[in-house]
Amino acid sequence: MKGPSYLLVLLLVSLVALVVADEKYTRKYDDVNVDKILQNNRVLTNYIRCLMDEGPCTAEGRELRKTLPDALSNGCDKCNDKQKVMAEKVINHLKAKRSRDWDRLVAKYDPRGEYKKRYEKS
Repeated sequence: MKGPSYLLVLLLVSLVALVVADEKYTRKYDDVNVDKILQNNRVLTNYIRCLMDEGPCTAEGRELRKTLPDALSNGCDKCNDKQKVMAEKVINHLKAKRSRDWDRLVAKYDPRGEYKKRYEKS
């Protein structure tokens, strides 16, 4: 998986794995219907605003905002396979249909491109 694609995987993982556990992210959100979120512009926009510190957050959104930097820094080592698949789905959606939001998220969470560089080499 390359650069921005991997970043989006991590974004989704954070959406579904909102609480950091000792070894793995919680499975509490593994059954979230990601397709439904992606199809609901209002809900998706609210998550993005939360992540960008531009709007209120739900409890899940606040936890997501906390978890995302950890997921980026550890290469999603704490993610399970389902979370990685869901993250990739979110990343692909944002890149294809919400590219401006995707670019803003990348600028906020990877401003120096260090994670992008790391994963483009793999």
